Amino acid sequence: MQPVSLAIFWHQHQPYYTDDLTGETIMPWVRLHGTKDYYGMALHLKEVPEFRCTINLVPSLLTQILAYTDKDGSDRHLDVSRLPADGLNQADGHFLLDNFFMANVDNMIRPFPRYHELYTKRAFGTQKVQQVLPRFTERDIRDLQVWNNLTWFHEFAFQQDSDLAEFRRKGHGWTEDEKQWLLEKQLDILRQIIPLHKELSDSGQVELTTTPFFHPILPLLWDKRSAREAMPDCPLPQHGESYREDAIEQIDRGVQFHTELFGKPPAGMWPSEGSVSQDIVEPVSASGIEWIATDEEILAHSTDGWVSRDGQGHLRNPEMLFRPWKVESSDHELQIVFRDHALSDLIGFHYQRSDPEHAAHDMLGRIEGIGRAVDPKNAGRPALVPVILDGENCWEYYPDGGVAFLRSLYQEAVKRPAIRPVRMIDHLTEFPATDRIGRLFAGSWISHNFAIWIGHDEDVRAWEALQETRNFLVERQRAGGIDVTTLKQAWEEIYIAEGSDWYWWFGDDHSSELDAEFDKLFRQHLKNVYKLLREPHPVELDQPIAHVEQRAIHTQPTSFLNANINGHRTFFEWINAGRFDAGSQRGTMTMVTRGAVTALLFGFTEKTMLLRIDTRHPAFQELLEYDELRVRFVHPERYEVRLKEDRNKQIVATLHKNGTTVVDAGLEHGVDQIVELAIPFAAMELQQGDPVSYFVELFRNKQSAERAPSEGEIQFKVPSRDFERIMWQA
Repeated sequence: MQPVSLAIFWHQHQPYYTDDLTGETIMPWVRLHGTKDYYGMALHLKEVPEFRCTINLVPSLLTQILAYTDKDGSDRHLDVSRLPADGLNQADGHFLLDNFFMANVDNMIRPFPRYHELYTKRAFGTQKVQQVLPRFTERDIRDLQVWNNLTWFHEFAFQQDSDLAEFRRKGHGWTEDEKQWLLEKQLDILRQIIPLHKELSDSGQVELTTTPFFHPILPLLWDKRSAREAMPDCPLPQHGESYREDAIEQIDRGVQFHTELFGKPPAGMWPSEGSVSQDIVEPVSASGIEWIATDEEILAHSTDGWVSRDGQGHLRNPEMLFRPWKVESSDHELQIVFRDHALSDLIGFHYQRSDPEHAAHDMLGRIEGIGRAVDPKNAGRPALVPVILDGENCWEYYPDGGVAFLRSLYQEAVKRPAIRPVRMIDHLTEFPATDRIGRLFAGSWISHNFAIWIGHDEDVRAWEALQETRNFLVERQRAGGIDVTTLKQAWEEIYIAEGSDWYWWFGDDHSSELDAEFDKLFRQHLKNVYKLLREPHPVELDQPIAHVEQRAIHTQPTSFLNANINGHRTFFEWINAGRFDAGSQRGTMTMVTRGAVTALLFGFTEKTMLLRIDTRHPAFQELLEYDELRVRFVHPERYEVRLKEDRNKQIVATLHKNGTTVVDAGLEHGVDQIVELAIPFAAMELQQGDPVSYFVELFRNKQSAERAPSEGEIQFKVPSRDFERIMWQA
């Protein structure tokens, strides 16, 4: 058997956060992910020089890194970090307390006692910032300024810099000079990111690829009607003019910028969000790009289901997925590879809760299994297994930032004879595509469609606002009289507004506490076109496109429940329950593979918490695939309910505190079509008004296999006896 070509492909990307007219950058994520992920991911590779892979660097991300390192760039968070702790005005103080805890609490705040102490003192969800600020001392403010930045340094930075490690060990009570020293260290690391990647590229260890400059959805720029290939009823903007010249500009500028920065043109391109269509093949190929990548569902629909998964996730004709294909348009040709989204989702969403060495061995074992299954059918060619996902967003969900997992994965992969880690271009050069796709299906890496970017009323309104502004610019350009510099700046604002990121946050697909900021910045880029041409902007651009309130991940119960706990699916018993529908709750990431849990319904009587767990298949059948189901409580701390099979092959439910069984807890449970649980509040020492927050987790081989919600918790308060009367009045 030939070694499997393992082609890991990390996509590095951030939205364009800067208003170029004012120079203001409203969000810190380029800087913070820079000191953590873009720097750390490069050092991981330097640590194992035999490991080969591919990294995609979006031009608009690189532009923003260079703004910090070469143009004295800053952002609002950095400006507030730099202020003397005794020099903040009230607005600065409010900003600091509302924004300087934006990190994964379990992995980036709780492990550091001082940061967690400040987080607790902030009392999110119970007290407003106006009430809390007077309690924060000058020392508290300075320590918070430091920790907000320090927690975003990659662990390798502390291993390589003893002064930085000693700084973190101090933990609290830093001086203003020490704080400024840390912020300069941060910029020093940012200055290393691009040279590190060039070094990895020049050595032949890493293939660097690009993306259209501001990360637009190319098929929608070319023809918005392409959305209807996957979604025949998709609403479209009233005017659907093609922006094909913009698409070509974004492609060509991405290639040119990459060539200037790294000294050679890219061979590969990740079309933004893996979005492809037959229309884009020619302009991408014409730019000099040799290969592109997208998701396996695009291959399934491009081959009329010949290469696809059944309802159990098993592949039909798997050897056809794990190889490159070619797609042609006129006299242009591209090679195209399709990611295994199940493997990619394991890294992005599941392995974070597993032992890192076990997870790495599990991943490599699966890849070897693909090789054994495919090799006899692959005509002497090795299987190509593309694992493609974000290179930054998942690591904050790993307890150590993913260090142990990536170290184990890279070090073990180069030892296994059955696996050959490759740059994508190496495999495509040695084993070029021989199979041809007749017509490339129009869709993205998420559900083979463009629903996230054009499937909601808010998306449509955003496209129409872009259309109106672009038409205005085109008409003014035709009329003449605009100097070259101003015209170039105005078009730059249009190209920025074409980026996929704005539409990611419009609609009900994804949400974060920063939705309103993304909405405002999108509209500001459109306003800037009018501002540059000295014309008043339409008043509509002053109105938010999105419903700016943060979207809750679940609803709340509306009355007491009267449920018979027997595991049978009954509608009316749960009609007034709170509800969480499973899926991807992560704002910056989307999971394509489906889990076992489809929904959680919850509520209570005056004395008992009630929980219903819906699964894809009947629950009694679904749970056979797992060792254990746990309901894990964040509040009250240290409690969990465990459901597992006993020696008599019966599913039993037990309540545990600190790992010890609570005797006579009074639990009720039923497992049949669904899982139903009744947990007395008294068994967890809860009283009316106490907060309750929990999540559900499935375990296999003593490792966490699934969590619902994938992040965050279901939250409610123990009801009073007047709960129904209060809800009725509301």
